[in-house]
Amino acid sequence: MGIAVVPVAGLGTRLLPLTKTQPKEMLPVGRKPVVHHIVEELIENDIDQILFITGASKASIENYFDLDETLVNMLRERGKEDLLADLQLDYAPVKYYFTRQRQLLGLGHAVQCASDFITDESFVVALGDSIIQGGDAKLLSRMQTCFDDNACAAVVAFESVPKSEVFRYGIAHPKTGDDVFELEDIVEKPSVENAPSQLAVAARYIFTPAIFDALERITPGAGGELQLTDAIRLLIKEGHTVYGVRLTDDERRFDIGNYASYYRAFVDFALSDPTYGDDLRQYVSELLKGSS
Repeated sequence: MGIAVVPVAGLGTRLLPLTKTQPKEMLPVGRKPVVHHIVEELIENDIDQILFITGASKASIENYFDLDETLVNMLRERGKEDLLADLQLDYAPVKYYFTRQRQLLGLGHAVQCASDFITDESFVVALGDSIIQGGDAKLLSRMQTCFDDNACAAVVAFESVPKSEVFRYGIAHPKTGDDVFELEDIVEKPSVENAPSQLAVAARYIFTPAIFDALERITPGAGGELQLTDAIRLLIKEGHTVYGVRLTDDERRFDIGNYASYYRAFVDFALSDPTYGDDLRQYVSELLKGSS
């Protein structure tokens, strides 16, 4: 792999008032903001260049990935070596780039903003509001293996969702029932009755630059937005090979786009904290006992 595009321009309106001045990608999940978790996943999968597609009020994301020598020197002078360990990401061998999505015209448009950055190589797209937990952070590596083995134009991650929720997602029409499968089609937000499966897009993709040509030729959908799913569908209809990779049973996607999922994500990561997780678990257990 090597290059990843991370769209982070969304307004996060479902998380107001938290997101009135704070990007949802910077909300804490355990000890780290959402975007920190995502960048760690990318680095663990051999990504060394990350392009953030940003928007208004997202400057704190750029600031977060600056190297703060003043802070580092202060911690060293005060003997806070344990806190320095928490800043390891600052020294990771990765280059960060930022460009603006000047109009919020959908995820497809956000990916399109990367077209001048990508030349002829494949690239990852990792949505900036979704954390993949578990599986030793190797989902992208499995997707890359699929991409290489099948000469794909695209590989998309999928997760199983309840049938009643398929209308919220892009849904796969797989050719087989395997964990790695070729796509017959992909449908954006189908009705419950017409959904071809319960496999929903899970916020991770690998593309060739062919996706940019497809994005140029699709028409805007609901709300005047360019849907990335529609561009993937066009690739399939024109004979390109597109595969899906299913999340394993020990992998979970946390969509930090609504309060229900955000609360679950924070609790899961907090409970797994090596220092404070046990105390929190005991506190929550006692709290629940007291309310029963």
